[in-house]
Amino acid sequence: MRRPSLLRFLLRLLSRHRQLGLLLVFGVVVPWGIFLKAASEIQEGEGFPGDRSLLRWLHAHATPALDAVNLALTRVGGPLPMAGLAGLIFWYLWHGRQHRRAWFFGAALGGAMALNLVAKTVLGRVRPALWASLAPETTPSFPSGHAMGSAALVLAACLLLARSRWRWLAWVLGALFVLGVGTSRMYLGVHYPSDVVAGWVASVGWVSGVYLLFSPYLRQLERAWATVRRRRPVAGQGR
Repeated sequence: MRRPSLLRFLLRLLSRHRQLGLLLVFGVVVPWGIFLKAASEIQEGEGFPGDRSLLRWLHAHATPALDAVNLALTRVGGPLPMAGLAGLIFWYLWHGRQHRRAWFFGAALGGAMALNLVAKTVLGRVRPALWASLAPETTPSFPSGHAMGSAALVLAACLLLARSRWRWLAWVLGALFVLGVGTSRMYLGVHYPSDVVAGWVASVGWVSGVYLLFSPYLRQLERAWATVRRRRPVAGQGR
C-alpha cells in the first residue's frame, strides 16, 4: 500500500481549504524547505553567492549616523530586550485569563530560541571577519539569533492581533522592526546575509507550525489528511 502523497494532500487543502492550505504551504513547508537547504549548504562548508559582497557594500556606505542607528537596533533586538518584552506579553495574556494564547506565545518564542541554539551548536558557522566590528560577537553565526528572535516575537504577536483593528499597523511596524534588526547585524559585520534570512524563515516556519497546533485549523488539517488516506489506492490496484 502506498503512503498518501504529500503533494496530493497539499493540493486538496488549497482547493478545499484555501486559507489553511496557503498557511501550511507558505507558512510552514516553504520556509522549512529553505531553512533546511541553507543548513545543508552550511554543513557541507559551502558559502552563498553574494554573502561577502553585500557585507562589503554595506560597510563601504557606513557613516557615524548609520553606526549609531544600527547599534541601537541591534541592542533593542538583542536577547535580553526581546526576552523581557516576550515575558511582559506572556504575563499580560496569562493574567488576562487567555491561557491558550499565552501557551501559544510561549511555545512560539521559546521553541524558536531553542531551535536557534541547536542550529548554532550543530552547524558552528564561523562569524564573518571582514573588518573590526563595532559590536563583535564570538558565538556561532548561523542562523542569526537577533533576526530569529525578533521575527518570532513579531509574527507571534501579529497572529495574536489577527482580529484586532490595529493588526495592519502591527504588521507594518513589526516588519520594519524585523528588517531593521536583521540589517543591523549585516551592517555591523557580525552576520552574513544568509544567516539573517535563515533566521527569518526558520521563525516563520516554527511560529506558523505552532500556530496551526493551537488554532481551529488543526481539526481541518486532520480531516483533510484522513480523507486523503481513505482515498489511497488498495494494493494491487492501479498497476
